[in-house]
Amino acid sequence: MASESTVLVIMTGGTICMKPSEAGLVPAKGFLEDGMAPRPSFNDGTEPRVLETSTETGASVSLRSLRTPVSRYQRHIRYAVLEFEQLLDSSSIDAQGWSQIARAIANNYTAFNAFVVLHGTDSLAYTASALSFMLVNLNKPVVFTGSQAPIFELQTDATDNLLDALILASHFDIPEVCICFQHKLFRGNRCTKVSSNQFDAFASPNLPPLATVTSSHVQVDWDMVRRPVSHDKSQTHALNVQMNLDTTHVACLRVFPGMKPEMIDAVLRVPSLRGLVLETFGAGNAPGGPDNALINIFTDAVRRGIVIVNVTQCLTGSVSPLYAPAMVLGRAGIVPGHDLTTEAALTKLSYLLALPDLTSEEVTRRMAVDLRGELTDSGDVSFAGPG
Repeated sequence: MASESTVLVIMTGGTICMKPSEAGLVPAKGFLEDGMAPRPSFNDGTEPRVLETSTETGASVSLRSLRTPVSRYQRHIRYAVLEFEQLLDSSSIDAQGWSQIARAIANNYTAFNAFVVLHGTDSLAYTASALSFMLVNLNKPVVFTGSQAPIFELQTDATDNLLDALILASHFDIPEVCICFQHKLFRGNRCTKVSSNQFDAFASPNLPPLATVTSSHVQVDWDMVRRPVSHDKSQTHALNVQMNLDTTHVACLRVFPGMKPEMIDAVLRVPSLRGLVLETFGAGNAPGGPDNALINIFTDAVRRGIVIVNVTQCLTGSVSPLYAPAMVLGRAGIVPGHDLTTEAALTKLSYLLALPDLTSEEVTRRMAVDLRGELTDSGDVSFAGPG
């Protein structure tokens, strides 16, 4: 007899649920009834059941659930859709929206086997990266997905992306925050959006997919799957959620040829700025400026307690002290971001700055430490504590 897994689908908004209006495409309510129930792949026709859930605010709500047909792995997926009261365009989401998603997961963590989060694609990589740091000791799959075209259109990637996400979340024990798109499952904090109009919209430049879906099976690279690390093997750590990432005191700046040092200085002197992600050339190089003016600006900012992280503008590769300019940046106190994506660097920096009682020196040290698989070859320094 087939088994059954339960999945909570959290609808935040985005193209996947949009419908036409006089003002263009807008998010629409009723995704379970209008988007999923009419499709045989998402509804085997059995009597719907009501599942008791909690909203992101903690209010109790009874949700109608549907069940998929049995999979080739002899399992049904029973799922309910929790829609945010205010559906968001992903270009408008911020740290408050990330906290809403984290609370929705935490409030329903013991009631469901896994979670699928539907989200707009524009800032999807930022949100998945942020949640990977916010959900400490995660021991269940959290799979983000969306689409380049609404599920209500004839030509759409929404149905494939959503079905793949449900199957991967419910059938495979991958306790990470992931992005599922175009038949691939990526680690969320390794992803970036690479196309505004192609169905193959996301890539993980420095890490292969955790799983790939084909017509005949799902291939999982189990050697790459991360699991919570506990120093006390006899103790099981519960999910801990770090809310309210400090995005209001960080900035991101891309260097370019001929950039004037005073431009960077102006950014670094924004009142209350605490961190900067610096997108540099190649393996971490930046122009020195006349009389090393730029390096002096960086050195002075680091002395004032601003954490500066050096990431490459290149799609693949890593920041390394191969060339003299990169070594100079390191001597100025700028932390090398290795192969962090910009999205992961920004959200990780915001996460660390939000932790209580961390000095800028400690934040700088932890930026170079692999916390959630966001860095390559930085050693196994995972820990189950608040960092």
